[in-house]
Amino acid sequence: MSRIRSRIHLALGTAAVAAVALAGCASSDPLEGGGTQSTAPTAGGDTIVVGSQAYYSNEIIAEIYAQALESAGFEVERQFNIGQRDAYIPSLEDGSIDLFPEYTGNLLQFYDDAATATSSDDVYAALVAALPDQLAVLDQSAATDQDSYNVTAAFAADNDLTGIGDLAGVDGTLVLGGAPELEERPYGPAGLKEVYGVDVEFQATADTTVDELVAGNIQIANVYSADPRISTDDLVPLADPDGLFLASHVVPLVSADFPDDAATTINQVSAALTPEGLVAMNVESTVDQRSSADIAADWLAENGLN
Repeated sequence: MSRIRSRIHLALGTAAVAAVALAGCASSDPLEGGGTQSTAPTAGGDTIVVGSQAYYSNEIIAEIYAQALESAGFEVERQFNIGQRDAYIPSLEDGSIDLFPEYTGNLLQFYDDAATATSSDDVYAALVAALPDQLAVLDQSAATDQDSYNVTAAFAADNDLTGIGDLAGVDGTLVLGGAPELEERPYGPAGLKEVYGVDVEFQATADTTVDELVAGNIQIANVYSADPRISTDDLVPLADPDGLFLASHVVPLVSADFPDDAATTINQVSAALTPEGLVAMNVESTVDQRSSADIAADWLAENGLN
């Protein structure tokens, strides 16, 4: 069908354009249902099977992939809400599923738990090298679903903050909040000091992290970068240019013989998908209670991809 392996190596040159330096993969309750099989005419002779994990953000991206392919003339079958990697990776490796929205850093750790890359481009390159021969990745998106450090919009404006390193110039005590284990993680207080020269106190906040941030009890919060509350609570994710966090960009994971024309369609989706756009769609799902199919259809129309 294609020479997708060689296409992936060429994509390394364009990965930097698509990447952003924000900071694993979020989880939440899955949406109900899993879609239906399309009856659209195929563009290449075979049905493309699109899968998703069992949570709303991943299903939205999978639905975008599916609808984009259908608009391009491909026949698509949806296999959504499968579960975690141990459940769906074997289906990708044996060819039962052709396309799956994945996350670069987390997928790299799945295949190479000794990998040391953290920056966007380095993680992508290491992932391409770590994948088994029967799999490949297409262009990574700028959108991420990973650890990030956030401040309130007001705090960012008052202290002229855009990146993590800017915190070093803030007067007074800075308190970092997050899950208890964050205190010992390499990207926790010690990492902030080593990589960016930022001194913080730590407060274990767990499920109340965003609430504590909005209340002003902490100044910095460890929040997944696709969390809807970034939008609903007016938070500002701080850029991470020096790779404190493991970069984990949305990336299409495909079978190695994935058709070239289908890859072109999916790469157009990746080029248009942004961090802010992913957060906004997650808000539509969790707050507005819209279906992944409706969210995907509107996003494709807004981006001229339907």
